[in-house]
Amino acid sequence: MIRKAFVMHVFGDCHEEYKRRHDEIWPEMIEMLKEYGAHDYSIFLDPTTGRLFAYLVIEDEERWSKTAETEICQKWWAYMKDVMETNEDHSPVSLELKEVFYLK
Repeated sequence: MIRKAFVMHVFGDCHEEYKRRHDEIWPEMIEMLKEYGAHDYSIFLDPTTGRLFAYLVIEDEERWSKTAETEICQKWWAYMKDVMETNEDHSPVSLELKEVFYLK
């Protein structure tokens, strides 16, 4: 299993909307994430900065990278683009973090 962490940014006036959308995440989105090997996926918000910290465990990097090609992921990105920083393709602007310590 591979641990991944990354940061994103949600707009200041959209914190509650971002949470609401994730509270009501589409079942087909959850199904796709699991199908592509995601486990223990959590997103945390620093309300003072709007910074989001995401952590998940995946089974395989190559398989995980293909999530972006799925129709449901593309639909989710389009749905979320008005509440967070996104790229031109509507994917979230994110910075993958490098693991520097792990206590098992």
